[in-house]
Amino acid sequence: MGPDVDRQSLSREGSPACWTEIPPAGGSLRLGLGELWAYRELLYFFVWRDVKVRYKQTAIGVGWAVIQPFLMMVVFALFFGRLAGLSTEGHPKALFYLAALVPWTYFANALGQATQSVVENQRVITKVYFPRLTLPISAVLNGLPDLFLSFLVLVGLLLHYRVPPTAALAALPALVLLAMATALAVGLWLSALNAIYRDVRYTVPFLIQLWLFASPIAYSSRVVPEEWRTLYGLNPMAGVVEGFRWALLGGQSEVPELLWASTGVVLLLLAGGLAFFRRMERGFADVV
Repeated sequence: MGPDVDRQSLSREGSPACWTEIPPAGGSLRLGLGELWAYRELLYFFVWRDVKVRYKQTAIGVGWAVIQPFLMMVVFALFFGRLAGLSTEGHPKALFYLAALVPWTYFANALGQATQSVVENQRVITKVYFPRLTLPISAVLNGLPDLFLSFLVLVGLLLHYRVPPTAALAALPALVLLAMATALAVGLWLSALNAIYRDVRYTVPFLIQLWLFASPIAYSSRVVPEEWRTLYGLNPMAGVVEGFRWALLGGQSEVPELLWASTGVVLLLLAGGLAFFRRMERGFADVV
């Protein structure tokens, strides 16, 4: 039994002598990597379960992983590229927008699922102890298959437009990790808050929509004045989005500045989120 097991239900089932309390693996500032590794099979189960549930009884199935960013690309290319006439830095409109929407779609879906991860698993939380960190981590990991499928469409467009690979392509795995870390960092804060205040879930779609327009998806970061560009990089997804364009399409020598700023912010958010989540997880079973 875990430290946050419902004591009233236990008292009905038996006396305190019949159960054992397992204390947390450490303080709020301790990540508990050893404990996470010991429960790695459970993490795999959560990821696999969520992937199967997401496309259960759907007509298109995993095709939604491709359709969602593709349709958004069409809308962005029509309204922002053609009607609004925003610059795409000389790149084909389809490539310019899809290169940004692929990581963004992954981030938005991962953040939404991470926010709901604790509340959606309330029955498991109240019955057995396991590292609660596995819940938001699995929410971030289960979106990787969708990211891979949508990336294949992007590769197809690159081949169609005969865009040669660049040396910056080697930075793509690091950019994916940065997108994952961003979703996890923010998801840790929101999932813990959502367990206490259920109206948090209603604010997340608005937050994601606002974040989309605050990120260089419909436009290039070059529209931001140079003296404000480092400050603009404090938006973690600004570095991820422009990093993807830089790695796939080339150009934009100012991207490393954005990446340094974005990485620093993500590390701070992740450290604070881990401490906050571990401090709040003791009472999850009492409030979910």
